[in-house]
Amino acid sequence: MTVPGTVTVVGSANLDIVVPVPHHPTTGETVLGGDHAMHPGGKGANQAVAAARAGASVSFVGRIGADDAGGRLRASLEAAGVDTTHLAVDAGAPSGIACIGVDADGDNAIVVSPGANGRVGAADVAAAGPLLTSAAVTLLQLETPVDVVVDAATRAAGVVVVNPAPVAPLPDDLLTAVDVLVPNRIELAQLAGTGVPVDLDEVAGMARGLGLPAVVVTLGADGALVCGPTADVHVPAPAVTAVDTTACGDAFCGALADALARGVPLVDAAARAVHAGALTATRAGAQPSLPSAAEIDASMAR
Repeated sequence: MTVPGTVTVVGSANLDIVVPVPHHPTTGETVLGGDHAMHPGGKGANQAVAAARAGASVSFVGRIGADDAGGRLRASLEAAGVDTTHLAVDAGAPSGIACIGVDADGDNAIVVSPGANGRVGAADVAAAGPLLTSAAVTLLQLETPVDVVVDAATRAAGVVVVNPAPVAPLPDDLLTAVDVLVPNRIELAQLAGTGVPVDLDEVAGMARGLGLPAVVVTLGADGALVCGPTADVHVPAPAVTAVDTTACGDAFCGALADALARGVPLVDAAARAVHAGALTATRAGAQPSLPSAAEIDASMAR
């Protein structure tokens, strides 16, 4: 039996090295940036922190290195109230890092070195089995090996939410286990093997073509499109001034998982998630920018 309000995240933890740049470099170009900052990040860890700040009881399953970065990553998760019992230390690999350039418009370009995240394996998932069978929502991404994602999804007893990022072909075993897929517009196009959709009708057509129970497509400043069992619903985003779009998608996924874990209907859950993502865009960094439940409530009440 699953426990309402609980979320288990199997995923990555990275130390983000963020550099402001006047523009993103092209091939062979060197760009001088501003002073760098280091923040705890990684899609899995970001989404775990986002879900915890939104109000969920969250457990995290993953790996870090036996280094200073790993200590910072664990401390950040625990400071947000995330259970790190199943965050293993891998003495044979460094902690993951992400090099993030952020331009004047707040748009980012990211290079990830997975490190210990690439060593998350079947033993980690098996050890966390009770968490997967009790969680109301299991939240997954693709910064850990795909076979690990499949294993976790098939063991989960609650709602399985998958953020297919960085995008990769989704095995049939994973597609069978997914309840809600959360791609952005570009990831949706890559999964569908077509060009990037330009309007909501095209987004809906591609999403339905995946043949899944529900697909929630994040659209940045345009909000999200929920393609559910019976209808497609566009959820608009509040207008904000973007400072840094890093972790906006992670904020969305974490807030969505929290709401679904509490039994909130999918469209209403997506509305909360859209506000969480918009608030995150107004702040710099990944985990430091993720909003609380009170901040999401206040944004929705405006």
